[in-house]
Amino acid sequence: MNPIRLTPARLAVFATVFAFLVIVFGAFVRLSNAGLSCPDWPTCYGKATWPGHEQDIARANEAFPERPFETHKAWREQVHRMIAGTLGVLVFALALVAVGRRRRLPAMLLTAAVAAAFGVFLYIKGAYAASAALSLVAIALPLFAALRLDRGGPWRIAVVAFAVVIFQAMLGMWTVTLLLKPVVVMGHLLGGLLTFSLLGYVALRLTDTRVPTADQRSLQPMVIVALVLLAIQIALGGWTSANYAALACGVDFPKCAGSWWPMTDFREAFVLWRGIGVNYEGGVLDAAARAAIQITHRIGAVVVFGHILATAVLAWRRGLRMPGVLAGVLVCTQVALGIANVKLLLPLPLATAHNGVAALLLLSLIALLVRTQPPHGDDQPDISSFRRSASGYRRNDGSDSVTP
Repeated sequence: MNPIRLTPARLAVFATVFAFLVIVFGAFVRLSNAGLSCPDWPTCYGKATWPGHEQDIARANEAFPERPFETHKAWREQVHRMIAGTLGVLVFALALVAVGRRRRLPAMLLTAAVAAAFGVFLYIKGAYAASAALSLVAIALPLFAALRLDRGGPWRIAVVAFAVVIFQAMLGMWTVTLLLKPVVVMGHLLGGLLTFSLLGYVALRLTDTRVPTADQRSLQPMVIVALVLLAIQIALGGWTSANYAALACGVDFPKCAGSWWPMTDFREAFVLWRGIGVNYEGGVLDAAARAAIQITHRIGAVVVFGHILATAVLAWRRGLRMPGVLAGVLVCTQVALGIANVKLLLPLPLATAHNGVAALLLLSLIALLVRTQPPHGDDQPDISSFRRSASGYRRNDGSDSVTP
């Protein structure tokens, strides 16, 4: 039986798939109202997993009387943290592969990983200022390493992804400690999708080296605009969810609460910061502000739908058939899911799917972006650096592989 050959491209693909699973499971946790089911971080009622025995549950309820333990919610939150931590390890491994054995760069990444780990330890001990300082160091070092890296294309982005995933961990912490503050919840969603996007770009650049035609390259500005519009729409979706405004219009579509333009309060709807200490679970905005958020999200959906569909049609006509079809099908599916969520009162499976399809739509546009970019010479794996930076061996037949 042939051993599994672990290449940089396969590692990037695996990390991308894993990031998608983290996004979908995170949406499931948030939409099932389990985001505060573990009132502490990174532990859950002081446990590395969650309380299981009756005496542990009793102690948990005594320590956190304001948040009684709920098994069916706590396991979801803590499992999400565990798989997110696993993703961090995968991204760290990919970043090490990207820098190879270049001078000082692996040491920078290792130092960043140690700083992040000690930052978590200090946070648990209550040394919040020192924890924040170490976390900032952990984020800055990979960014500096990416600037120093003498490889272009996906390799620098792989290193940047490590910095992003560390910051994403901090956003996860703040989501709990700041009691679901909407701007943090939205940022956490965007951070997860940014991590997924960066990993997807790296994976696609390492696996797709086809040279685009002149017509295909000319499509690139339109794809970039589509990515920007989709990012804004995803942010609006995150803001809608974080403020519990998904059903602000009831089950009406395309109308809202029986009117084409109901009473709205846009000034209150988009206040990003409302101070510290407020529990945002369930939302704090009135009906007019929530309706303003929902209407804005719907208008954004129309704009994004039109532009992405036009981009998909042009991609098809210019020979980019598979990514064009995927983008077109996914944007139509996403709109249908959005309408179904309103009409069916936000059922958990459909609401979770709405987040998952948004991630896939984002990836389809990234695939289009990659197909409109000519490959660079350093996009291909530097096997010699990879062999030295990962545990493995060189096969006797001369082929390069890494075997666990």
